[in-house]
Amino acid sequence: MERFKEHVKIDREKIFQLLEEGKNATREDILEVLRKAENKEKITHLDIAKLLYIKDDDLVEKMFQIAGKIKKDVYGNRIVLFAPLYISDFCVNNCVYCGYKKENKFHRRRLSMEEIKKEVMILEEMGHKRLALEAGEDPVNCDIEYILEAIDTIYDTYNKNGKIRRINVNIAATTVENYRRLNEKGIGTYILFQETYDEEVYKKVHPKCLKGNYDYHTTSFDRAMEAGIEDVGAGVLFGLADPKFEVLGLMMHNEHLEKRFGVGFHTISVPRLRPAEGVNLETFPYLLDDETFKKIVTIIRIAVPYTGMILSTRETAEMREILIQHGISQVSAGSCTGVGGYEEHIKGRNVSQFATADERSPKQVIEDLMAAGYIPSYCTSCYRTGRVGEKFMEIAKSEMIHNLCKPNALTTLVEYAVDYGDKELLAKVEKFVREQAATIENKRLEQFVLKNIDKLKAGERDLYL
Repeated sequence: MERFKEHVKIDREKIFQLLEEGKNATREDILEVLRKAENKEKITHLDIAKLLYIKDDDLVEKMFQIAGKIKKDVYGNRIVLFAPLYISDFCVNNCVYCGYKKENKFHRRRLSMEEIKKEVMILEEMGHKRLALEAGEDPVNCDIEYILEAIDTIYDTYNKNGKIRRINVNIAATTVENYRRLNEKGIGTYILFQETYDEEVYKKVHPKCLKGNYDYHTTSFDRAMEAGIEDVGAGVLFGLADPKFEVLGLMMHNEHLEKRFGVGFHTISVPRLRPAEGVNLETFPYLLDDETFKKIVTIIRIAVPYTGMILSTRETAEMREILIQHGISQVSAGSCTGVGGYEEHIKGRNVSQFATADERSPKQVIEDLMAAGYIPSYCTSCYRTGRVGEKFMEIAKSEMIHNLCKPNALTTLVEYAVDYGDKELLAKVEKFVREQAATIENKRLEQFVLKNIDKLKAGERDLYL
């Protein structure tokens, strides 16, 4: 139910004020914030500002430990896997940080429905069940009709036992009517990156383009949720502006949605600009080093304990493993970041928009996660059973989501091994799943998992609570 009518407006001066106050935090102040966090008490924007200035090594370590415990309490040891699918690189914008910007001259491409089908079949052969559909902004070459047709094509494409069960959509800010049409297609989460919440920086990095309308962009989630989309996912591109400012902007935006719609972000993505040609501390003075990045991810996890956190293959396997400990709950696997990238990769060609640092296949990611004690999950059941939006958050905040997610995650892992693994992987997965099932306190749910092993081997599919 709508709480009030106003769209979001990020208070830039308020953020600067909070950061100034946060600078003066004493050790005792920070310990009090960490105490609140440890008890999962709601922390304020000023509390977050204080954590953003944390320096003492022992306090940093304590913060890491608290975030790790929060993540374990809420999400257990599950890690959701997905892949991006880029369908068009036509774009009318000139975002200074993006390889797709209009002024860059290269052969642009929009996949036909047949080409989308080929990409999806490759992803299905990799075992994926959840995609993030990605496209540049171009009202002529990539209009809403094309996006809607692409969604139908993805959902209608089957390859052996493969089927995409949920499409999350990352397209440009649009109208209430267009969001309503997306929602009617059965999308999962609508994702849009703010890129930067600092309005002055935003204008500089989005010169003379549609995306340059800061207010229209920031109010996109209001329109999406007005249209009935219950799960929205935010993100900023860390490195464009002061990361401390970005974290508070994210939190203010999240609080607005909670007040207006009863639920904030379903997910938060944390991509960062990496050093490259033309991208350095001189051109982008706020590039994040690894230690600062770890702190940022940790503080976001503490500030929004029940929000999913997504990390892409921009990061190395080593960094992803560390950040999973500090709060990340979803990772991409086997990603190609260019239009038609999966088929081109098979042909030995690279069409990526940006370099990926983690080149592991989904199978390698799965084996490494299991070796570290995590359950790789392809589960999409919440979307299909109506556990979305406010309903999902109610379950998550009760910390009873394990009773649904762990059995479902283990079941999808077995399904993956039966359909896409060899005998060795299947044996390894079955041993792992039986060990994990034995840790489930509810014996009925343990039996659900164990019975599903036999059902999946016998040919049944898509089993979930």
